[in-house]
Amino acid sequence: MNTEQQKDEELWKTAKARVAFRWAFAAYFIVNAMLVVIWFFTTGPGFYFWPIWSMMGWGVGIAFQYFHAFHGNTYISAQNEYEKLKRQQKD
Repeated sequence: MNTEQQKDEELWKTAKARVAFRWAFAAYFIVNAMLVVIWFFTTGPGFYFWPIWSMMGWGVGIAFQYFHAFHGNTYISAQNEYEKLKRQQKD
């Protein structure tokens, strides 16, 4: 497998991760909005805001998925670490 094919595979994985994040975020938003509406019409303002637990718990997962999809391949990369070590070795 040549370098161009490897780059295409990496781009494909990144594209799939970003689309998966967008779908997951849409589901997060819709479900939590429905929970807030249910809370509003059943107990309403002035009472315990129980949807916060869903928002916070699921939100942590969404945050990790965002980091992986948009920043994961640059911060946590064996290839980047290898290149950094090679540069240090040359100095």
